Amino acid sequence: MTTVIEVLLILSIVGPFGAYFLGFSKSPRKMLYVNLATFFGILLLTGIGLGANIVSAASVATSAADATVKSMGYIAAAGVTGLAAIGAGIAVAASASAALGAISENEKIMGKALIFVALAEGIALYGLLVSFSILGRI
Repeated sequence: MTTVIEVLLILSIVGPFGAYFLGFSKSPRKMLYVNLATFFGILLLTGIGLGANIVSAASVATSAADATVKSMGYIAAAGVTGLAAIGAGIAVAASASAALGAISENEKIMGKALIFVALAEGIALYGLLVSFSILGRI
């Protein structure tokens, strides 16, 4: 079952890009709709597949408290990763545009400007490290 899910997730990434590069549609709006439909379709299929595994795993003698702790751990790891990525995206958007403006006026400050952009991207890495430590304790 996991192999099918992995293949579907890879196809959800490769499919829209392949359609774009093969020239099926050069409209960004249409490709966005195709990408969103593919992503949410795969998400739905994955949820159904994992739901079947959860039901079969529920027949095995596992305590409800242990399942609750694991599910809360997964939710916490997903929240940390998602919120860190959103925060990093906001920080990179602000710092990269300012860095490009500063570099266009004075090319000598490129190194200093790139440091600020790298610091902003570090936020996402810290979130990923925290989510790995959460998943390591589950």
